[in-house]
Amino acid sequence: MKTIVHMMRHGEVHNPEGILYGRLPGFRLAENGRDQAQRVAEALADHDISHVFASPLQRAQETATPIAAAHGKEIITIPDLIEAGNQFEGLRVAVGDGALRQPRHWAKLRDPFTPSWGEPYIQIAHRMLAAASEARDAARGHEAVCVSHQLPVYTLRRFLEGQRLWHDPRVRQCSLASLTSLVYDGDALIDIVYSEPAGASDPRITGA
Repeated sequence: MKTIVHMMRHGEVHNPEGILYGRLPGFRLAENGRDQAQRVAEALADHDISHVFASPLQRAQETATPIAAAHGKEIITIPDLIEAGNQFEGLRVAVGDGALRQPRHWAKLRDPFTPSWGEPYIQIAHRMLAAASEARDAARGHEAVCVSHQLPVYTLRRFLEGQRLWHDPRVRQCSLASLTSLVYDGDALIDIVYSEPAGASDPRITGA
């Protein structure tokens, strides 16, 4: 029995200050983000979507809305799909700008392999795997969509592919509103398919 779980990154967020918003409340989709969500909903319109899950954060819920509506489904919130915890929330963290130039923050950067500034990669991988398994079990023989965030989705992919979890964030293959689709035969993962129904975006976009 084949089941597909589409791990989706949310659309572009309204963030005029360019801060790393992480788990902070109140960050909605930008107009382009709403368009991206709609394009993905259209791309999935003829798919056998039986369940739509989302992170509790506003941007993920808004991204899931047109997909759920297209298939007559309610959005089910899974806390494990939330953005990674990060001690730089609310700050600008671009290289050469903002918080990274302030010595009081440098201790947070002591260990990039865990990482020391936020939720451990292995913890992210385990909770995202739990969310994917929950979606797979709910959608047996059908397809499910799980709307989450860039780092959690990409960390799960690296974990499933047997890659080291620490990595260069500038080269993440996880564009805005992209799909990292996990294909299962029963409980066994048999393929991972990446696609960009809403087009490509720069992986370095802050706080996404």
